[in-house]
Amino acid sequence: MPQPADMNGNGDIFGGWVLSQMDVAGGAMAARAAKGRVATVAITAMTFVQPIKVGDMVSIYGKVARIGRTSITIDLETMVQRRHDAAEIRVTHGTFVFVAIDADGKPRELPK
Repeated sequence: MPQPADMNGNGDIFGGWVLSQMDVAGGAMAARAAKGRVATVAITAMTFVQPIKVGDMVSIYGKVARIGRTSITIDLETMVQRRHDAAEIRVTHGTFVFVAIDADGKPRELPK
């Protein structure tokens, strides 16, 4: 749930806050698929559909779109429920690419 400190100059939630939350969610999914550490290497698409407001309940949903030799592509969408309404509203969607890394931070092959 975003807080007043997360607002931009227009009174909506700063896009960087949303991007950060999506990166955390996508990274968790990618790490599970990679069975280990991953690092974000690209955001190949990002669309802001509607603003997020202070007090909105934010949920991020994702699915693995592609698994390569060392990389995992995750499609993510951010939904909100406004403060006094249970209906979910799609506010952002994006495609994030993660690479599996070893203990030294070097790319490693994904498990089969």
